[in-house]
Amino acid sequence: MRYYYLVICGLLLSLNEACSPKVLEVKPSDQVETEPSPSIPKGPCASFDDLLGYEKEIAETAFVLYKDFLKEKKYDTALAYWKQAYALAPGSNGKVKNHFEDGAAIYKHYYEITADTALKRRYVDTIMMIYDKKKECFGDEAYVNGIKAFEYFYNYPQYANEDYIFKLFKSNFDIKGKNADYFVVNPFTKLLYDGIVAGNISHAEGKKYADLILKAIEQGLSTCKGRVCEAWDIVNEYAPSRLEDLEGVDDFYGCEYYAKKYYAMYKAYPDSCDLIDLAYARLVRGGCPESDKRFAELKKAKSTKCYVPPPALSCAAQGNEDYSNGKYSSAVDSYLKCVDQSNDNDQKARYLLLIAKIYYRDLRNFPKSRKYALDAARLNPGWGDPYMLIGNLYASSGPLCGTGRGWESQVVTWPAIDMWTKARSIDPKVSSEASALITRYWQYMPKKEDIFFRSISAGSTYFVPCWIQESTIIRTSD
Repeated sequence: MRYYYLVICGLLLSLNEACSPKVLEVKPSDQVETEPSPSIPKGPCASFDDLLGYEKEIAETAFVLYKDFLKEKKYDTALAYWKQAYALAPGSNGKVKNHFEDGAAIYKHYYEITADTALKRRYVDTIMMIYDKKKECFGDEAYVNGIKAFEYFYNYPQYANEDYIFKLFKSNFDIKGKNADYFVVNPFTKLLYDGIVAGNISHAEGKKYADLILKAIEQGLSTCKGRVCEAWDIVNEYAPSRLEDLEGVDDFYGCEYYAKKYYAMYKAYPDSCDLIDLAYARLVRGGCPESDKRFAELKKAKSTKCYVPPPALSCAAQGNEDYSNGKYSSAVDSYLKCVDQSNDNDQKARYLLLIAKIYYRDLRNFPKSRKYALDAARLNPGWGDPYMLIGNLYASSGPLCGTGRGWESQVVTWPAIDMWTKARSIDPKVSSEASALITRYWQYMPKKEDIFFRSISAGSTYFVPCWIQESTIIRTSD
């Protein structure tokens, strides 16, 4: 089977929004062009065999010629022959189906070169009618709905609201289940995440499709062949990360989700208090009962291996208790009270950085994490830790702003390195860690070839979009 070249693309929302993650664009595959089997029943659309001799010859010739002209990008001539082929035999030879995608590609060309808004609308409507015709001729409602959602999401978002696009994507999963088409997974994950966070999608529905997405990825990775495996690899770099961010939504994931993930982390390092505390808090957050053997083991490890001295302020004690019980938003509120009650700027800064870390690690809200880290830095100007955290936020934004690979994911390393460089310049205590992170992430920056083809040069200024919204210096890994 022949597949379109895989491209990494995404979505830029308006600059006043928080995170506007780039989502992988993996184009749907072409259909296999084979001769029809005599046993294949005739479909509802006219095929070559339904035509009279001279009409059949005209149709078959038109199918060949439009493809030739399309390859040469002679769109006007290609469209004329495509219309002739489409009108006479939309069912082609009974199996070839990619003339529908070809027609959509031709009209997309005209959409892109016109400034007439009414004409643009007509072209989009025509493209969607072509896909509906494909569904009429060959069925496969799930696949066609996925293509239509894909087109709206990436190419024509202004012509359909997100709820409609979401429903089209969802129908692909409803019909195909874990065999959902790879090109729908990332955009559907993005819309699912946004809907859950905004409260427009119930937790019950969100959990259902989050689980289905993970099953689809597992199925795709285990059964894929050829180039589609690369597509599933890229999907796997984006979708699970976005679903993991839902850990920041109260009462979304249950006991089994947290136990499966964090108990395994604890077992790998059973003497690490950081991991014991983290795993314990996550299992509490998931509502694991006292009778759960994994929870009981963590509780015992926490009480015997991890001593925490009582805090001086009652607000801190409440914050620590809330955090230990997985009540992260309540913990933030308690620590903010500590900031208000304290008269010491250094102590205020430490509480603010603690809040920033909760938003980073637990609530998965990067813009708020940066806000509180900067507040901490302002109260203690010679402290490098806040800038180290902001650098980590930026470096972790590959799946948010891109797909984990490609340009949008690579450029986040530039502002990250800016932050780590600033941290070591003002605070010798973090110099070694900052230098190690800079060395580690240098390899993930774009290459000279990448910036050359974008007509930009090393050393010049570049504005990083998504939630980061920072100007930085262009650097290359080579």
